[in-house]
Amino acid sequence: MTASPRHLLKDLSLSAIAAGFVTVLVGFASSAVIVFQAAQSLGASPAQISSWMWALGLGMGLTCIGLSLRYRMPVVTAWSTPGAAMLISSAAGLPLSDAVGAFMLSALLICLAGFSGFFERMISRIPVSLASGMLAGVLLRFGLEAFGAMKTQLGMVLTMFVVYLLARRMLPRYAVILTLLVGIAFAAGLGLLRVNGLTLELAKPIFLAPTFSLAAVVGIALPLFIVTMASQNVPGVAVIRASGYPIPISPVVGWTGVANLLLAPFGAFALNLAAITAAICMGREAHEDASRRYVAAIAAGVFYVIVGLFGATVAALFAAFPKELILAIAGIALLGTIGNSLAAALREESDREPALVTFLVTASGLSLAGIGSAFWGLVAGVVTLLVWRRA
Repeated sequence: MTASPRHLLKDLSLSAIAAGFVTVLVGFASSAVIVFQAAQSLGASPAQISSWMWALGLGMGLTCIGLSLRYRMPVVTAWSTPGAAMLISSAAGLPLSDAVGAFMLSALLICLAGFSGFFERMISRIPVSLASGMLAGVLLRFGLEAFGAMKTQLGMVLTMFVVYLLARRMLPRYAVILTLLVGIAFAAGLGLLRVNGLTLELAKPIFLAPTFSLAAVVGIALPLFIVTMASQNVPGVAVIRASGYPIPISPVVGWTGVANLLLAPFGAFALNLAAITAAICMGREAHEDASRRYVAAIAAGVFYVIVGLFGATVAALFAAFPKELILAIAGIALLGTIGNSLAAALREESDREPALVTFLVTASGLSLAGIGSAFWGLVAGVVTLLVWRRA
């Protein structure tokens, strides 16, 4: 059901807007530097790097807004962080125009995998218990790092956690935003906000005509497609399924490929379903009513568009927040989702051990062949499940 303006105004809430802001804050602050490094490794100029942020921000923003309005469910997209890391190590020496051609080819493959229904048919065979175990494993690091941040900023993080506990008791809908505001105030009081010299400046999109080479196809396009689907879209679907939303996967993945294809000449290297940041918008902190959480994804989309319009300047603003604040707010915002995922993973006794294997392998951070632990955790869980059922 498509959300009308009347529905959107009715469902609008401060907690959803706050969840959308936290989504963008965590997404940019945790991995924007990797995107900068990827662009630099391909020889992009500062103006072209700003164009990359423009394209990625608009791509993520418009797909979040459009798809969430279309299905009236929270659909959150992101750039492929593993894909950016792969570009740093494997794309050096290739012309930037060849890389753009590879981005477009990878996006075309994502379109085909989505609209053909192949990806959804493959992923639908995975039990919810394994998907939930994988999600819990992906998010566990954020929960641990939230409390680990107390090692260096005990006062700030402990204060944020206490505020969260009290707010969850008295003002549950506003717990995350109150925690964030207290963290920002605490950081400002300690002089930890690095905002000196920051100026807002609109980004200028720079079109680069694609060229195609066998080296770019083999070295960038195919690995980027595989890494994006395995390390990003698979966990993204796991978040959706574990959260209980019947979002049609095929068209959603297909439309992320379309947006990627159109914006690739401006620097959008890979767009996909989000996992970690999507969990923030799909959790109870966004809204107690699950049917109104799509507003959080729309709010995230609006913030993504704003970030895109101002390019690298706003990304630098997010980077001005202290690392401990980012870790704390991310972990606190995901507490409920981690607990629900573990409960769903271990609910069925027949699937408990395969789900536990999925959780542990995913949480281990194992990376093989450039593909992250979420995919390998799922593989380990499926193998365990097959052996378990056969036995």
